[in-house]
Amino acid sequence: MQRLSMKTLLPAGLVVGKVSAGAGLIEISARAAAATEACPCCGRRSRHVHSHYVRQLADLPAHGLEVRVLVVVRRFRCCAPRCPRAIFSERLRPEAARPWRRRTTRMQGLVRQLALALGGRPAQALGWRLLLRVSKDAFLRSLGTPEPDEMTELRAIGIDDWAWRKGQRYGTLICDLERHRVIDLLPDREPATVEAWLRNHPQIGIVARDRNGGYAGAVSRALPDAIQVADRWHLLENASEAFLLAVKRSMPAIRKAVGGRTVDPKMLTAVEKLQYEGFLRRQQTNRMVRQLADGGMPIRQIMRQTGRSRKLVRQVIRGEREDVFRIRESSLTPWLPRLEREWTGGCRNGAELWRRLRSAGFRGSLRVVGEWATRQRRAERAVPAGTGKSPPACKIARLLTSSRDRLNREDAFMFVRIEAALPALATARTLADRFADMVRYGAEAALAPWLDEAEDSMLGAFARSLRKDCDAVAAALSEPWSNGQTEGQINRLKMLKRQMYGRAGVATLKARITAMP
Repeated sequence: MQRLSMKTLLPAGLVVGKVSAGAGLIEISARAAAATEACPCCGRRSRHVHSHYVRQLADLPAHGLEVRVLVVVRRFRCCAPRCPRAIFSERLRPEAARPWRRRTTRMQGLVRQLALALGGRPAQALGWRLLLRVSKDAFLRSLGTPEPDEMTELRAIGIDDWAWRKGQRYGTLICDLERHRVIDLLPDREPATVEAWLRNHPQIGIVARDRNGGYAGAVSRALPDAIQVADRWHLLENASEAFLLAVKRSMPAIRKAVGGRTVDPKMLTAVEKLQYEGFLRRQQTNRMVRQLADGGMPIRQIMRQTGRSRKLVRQVIRGEREDVFRIRESSLTPWLPRLEREWTGGCRNGAELWRRLRSAGFRGSLRVVGEWATRQRRAERAVPAGTGKSPPACKIARLLTSSRDRLNREDAFMFVRIEAALPALATARTLADRFADMVRYGAEAALAPWLDEAEDSMLGAFARSLRKDCDAVAAALSEPWSNGQTEGQINRLKMLKRQMYGRAGVATLKARITAMP
């Protein structure tokens, strides 16, 4: 068993001079072990001592007593004749204490961990029981100081926005993709703020981001030589949205292909009659807007002449206002496939349908299922024999992008009818499938031919937007980096916000999220 000495109990780089114990306090006199010190300006080492002063450092408590380290710090004369710094103070080793700190490094680490775990007031209450005489404000200030191992060089980062309050205020999260850690939180998502942060880190060579134009411009201005990588998940999502928009534009032709519904007003309920009358009024507006658009009139002039909004005019031109009935989401929506199977199988009683759904886990009321069954019976009487009911656009888009061998007989027939009636939509579906394969398997060489082919199809707007960001999209198909882990860190940040009841500021959230491994 080795003999215990005070040297092993003190922080590294200090030599014990004297130890004294008083009322609830242990005072340790110490000095730096090095005989010389380097000048911070010229770097020349000096051993000529000018004077001394005593620096007090709070250390970890021991044996129920507070510990205070009195370090005798020397001031040296610089021997270089042209050095502007004539006198300088020696620096303690980082393991002992940081410059201008009143606590040792190990005590400062304990203070920071308590602040991370408990916050201000709870950390102060527990700290005083542990003989750590630190105020709640000092606990919170410790969160804004990075740890030494956090100040490492960055090479690859991911950047994305996160919501302080959805739809009103947003911030920016920056993640180190190599170490899988959050390195900073910015209080907004303005391009100027992101650009200023990037200019302070010129060593960054790879930036993974979504297709936000503001972030792309900030990276291009601050780091023109950095490789920008578009997020692969957002590329797939944008491709799906583009194909869904193509399906919505083709809904009138799709209804004709699958057997459009001929509405009999006598079979409608009072609410459905109101919706149908509104549909007829919309048809008048739609015809007027389409007539003006076919004559070559621009959207802005159509808005002024008709008094309609830009959104409405664009929807009419794209063919997105052709639905007779506007369907709202309800508790029954996830169970509609099961209900349709039961209805097709011969069960037409609302109460029996509700009992079967209830046995499978449905928590809705009998009234909801009964009203659905009533609408089904009225729809069958209103739709002439031999015609089919067109499903919504999202279901058709999912149907067309599914594999043929996974479809049932009815869906397969619908697939064939739509594909035969709308060859342009079938081409768009093939292009969307090819793009998804390129993203999944990294076929960068196939990107340029795909863009040339897609620009002349129903996915032309999506292809043109990809061409504007072609370098980042090509990097997404060839580089291993992606923004997936940044999205995961944003989910962790949302969890922290909920734990703090939304009251935490940027400094507290930043300290908590950057300290998480």
